[in-house]
Amino acid sequence: MLILAAFSRHEAAPAWARQRAVAAFGPIALESPPFSFDQTDYYRATMGAGLRKVFFAFERPYALDDTVETKLTTNRWEEQYAAGHGHAEPRPLNLDPGYLTLGKLVLSSTKDFAHRVYLTRGIYAEVTLFYRRGRWEHHEFTFADYRRADYQAFFTRCRDCLHRRLRAEAAP
Repeated sequence: MLILAAFSRHEAAPAWARQRAVAAFGPIALESPPFSFDQTDYYRATMGAGLRKVFFAFERPYALDDTVETKLTTNRWEEQYAAGHGHAEPRPLNLDPGYLTLGKLVLSSTKDFAHRVYLTRGIYAEVTLFYRRGRWEHHEFTFADYRRADYQAFFTRCRDCLHRRLRAEAAP
């Protein structure tokens, strides 16, 4: 299941991203409420303060081979939004695509790090969370916000939706 995180301090930015994502990836199966993003000041210089993050999970089955192209596409959207909306911040919108399987949540990135695997074309992937014994677990490198119970409750809803879809596809 394709997952897209959109965060910004500008309320219209995630809505703008949502429109593009639906046009590119199809209908949204689940959408999270906006979460406050205050676990780190890492983005303050480029995005400002008062960030909010929302997740979109898409209905269409996701081909894992599309991971690189999806990240490159969302990077272009970030650039388009920044160029066309006149905000003071250099990066007024951040989009983080990934995918969820029954066993894990994988995020893609342009930044290399010890726990990330290079895919191609400057894109890396990391297993951010894994599902074991009926709950999400994190790694020591997992971003602090992805350790939150409210995020993980949303990912459980996504996992349940995916599980239902897979069972329906397997039914005779």
